Amino acid sequence: MRGKILLAGIVLSLSGLSMQAQVQSSNPSFPNDVYCSGLVSTASVSTQTFVITGEESNARLTYTLGDTIYINKGSDEGAKVGDEFSLIRAEEDPSPIEWTKWQDAIFRKMGTLWVDLGRAKVTQVLPKSSIAVIDHMCDTVQRGDIAVPFTEEPTPALKPTAELQRYAPPDGKSLAMVIVGKDFRNELGNNDIMYVNLGNAQSVHVGQYFRIFRYTGTQHETAYQTPRYAFDQQFGNGPGYGFGSVPSKYDWTNTPREILGEGIVLRTGENSSTVLITFATHEIYSGDYVELE
Repeated sequence: MRGKILLAGIVLSLSGLSMQAQVQSSNPSFPNDVYCSGLVSTASVSTQTFVITGEESNARLTYTLGDTIYINKGSDEGAKVGDEFSLIRAEEDPSPIEWTKWQDAIFRKMGTLWVDLGRAKVTQVLPKSSIAVIDHMCDTVQRGDIAVPFTEEPTPALKPTAELQRYAPPDGKSLAMVIVGKDFRNELGNNDIMYVNLGNAQSVHVGQYFRIFRYTGTQHETAYQTPRYAFDQQFGNGPGYGFGSVPSKYDWTNTPREILGEGIVLRTGENSSTVLITFATHEIYSGDYVELE
């Protein structure tokens, strides 16, 4: 009896994990979902204002929530008590290995990835510098991180829950790709952030939705797939025994798209959008496609 109870518990746990992948996320939360989402942008960002250092600098290299930092903008440049700064950093992939074809080339055209680190509020002003306290944190702050004036972001709302159309035909609207996820992740799911190569220059705006999908057996498979895996599992010069293969080279354009989920646009750059995945049936990878709904 104890063994049956244990087996039932395992089955229920696995069922819970399966269902979790298909649960719609809640409304984007502030400040974390939006103000920590990052943005890929070609826009010029001033790097003249930055974090000099902070308290206990003789022994500390990073600063977190509640810590005091020093910024190189003082009263001589118009800084005043109460000013708020967004702390950001330009970041590149520490392991620049392409997950899918064209990933690096497209990402470069999208611009620079500016990572959100948090927000700091000025508590005291000196002639050449300001003293500020980190009052919202996304990641640890370091010397040299850029400080830009804080601006409010629009608040997108989720649309009512609806059944995802698993085999929806193309809607004729703009297409793009999942280029990479936040922290340069290539495997994504519910509530994750992804960056796609359509932005405000292509009339994308905050609050719009992208449908995420994948073609069946294309010829530019990403790193996690074997070429032609969807149609022919081959070993050596022929198909593998027991795995099956189609009798001729089947054209992937004649098979349905696999709808993987959808996401809401949180922020836009000229040629990019920061998208929160609100619903995913299973894993989403860099190289999968998106279209505006």
